[in-house]
Amino acid sequence: MDLLRSLPIGLYLEQPQTWLHKLDPRVKLVWLMSFLTTYIFANNLWRVLLVVLLILATLIARIPRRVWRQQMGWLLTLCFFVLVLLAISPDGLGINYQPRLPTNQQVLTEKSASTPSTPALPADNQKDYRYVLFDKGPVKVSRPSLDLAVSVSTMVFTLIYSTNLYLLTTAPEEITAAIESLMQPLRRLKIPVTEITLTLTLSLRFIPLVLEEIQNLIRSIMTRAINWKKLGLKGSVKVWMLVAERLLENLLLRAEQMANAMMVRGFTSPHEHRVQWHDLRLKRGDWLAIATLILFWGVRLAIGTEV
Repeated sequence: MDLLRSLPIGLYLEQPQTWLHKLDPRVKLVWLMSFLTTYIFANNLWRVLLVVLLILATLIARIPRRVWRQQMGWLLTLCFFVLVLLAISPDGLGINYQPRLPTNQQVLTEKSASTPSTPALPADNQKDYRYVLFDKGPVKVSRPSLDLAVSVSTMVFTLIYSTNLYLLTTAPEEITAAIESLMQPLRRLKIPVTEITLTLTLSLRFIPLVLEEIQNLIRSIMTRAINWKKLGLKGSVKVWMLVAERLLENLLLRAEQMANAMMVRGFTSPHEHRVQWHDLRLKRGDWLAIATLILFWGVRLAIGTEV
């Protein structure tokens, strides 16, 4: 159950402070949105480059190996299985590929006078196109299935690990401060921006508590060495229902403790109690990150859409 602590959900690395920690959360949020949107309508080359960039960013930031090794290992394993399964799966096209030339190539010795001779194609255009890349026994890999496998596997890695890296290097208070700063124009539409950011902050704080309660309950069951075969299906369901009930009680207790802590600190409502999340200022490193982001989008528009 220690794997729950390695899930890329709501984790924040307080020490050591890397250069990713020191970047402005708004800049990191824009970078995250760029990673989550540039793979749309992109070729597989760009999607593979996104995976390489995320891995290089983790290594260059000098994040401790103990932090990202297990997360990245499980995620790369998942993406590898997705790649293999989709590559060997049928491509969904109900056609049988046939070569352009007949099996028995016959050369006509007599040319018709009315039919002009066809000029020979240059050597550069005579490319060996193969629809089926690998076909041995039950394993068959075609070009559409391989393209789909690379697309889906890289997409899964980019979606999960980019979010994980952002949460790993950005505190929940910084995330909510960045979102509140970027949502300031919505105040003119009378949208409760402060309430939304407060709810997001409490959610990010509450997710690790949920994982901790689940881990503690499952550990308590494992230490009791319950013989599930003797209990049967009905008895097992009854035990897990009791565990779910206990989990709900513990979560409600944690929520009540969090609410009492807010009341003790004098929090009444967002309108009467000013919530100062974080002091946001763009520094030299932030401007460098913005310039790199512009270059990033330029490369995406240059090579990311080529087929």
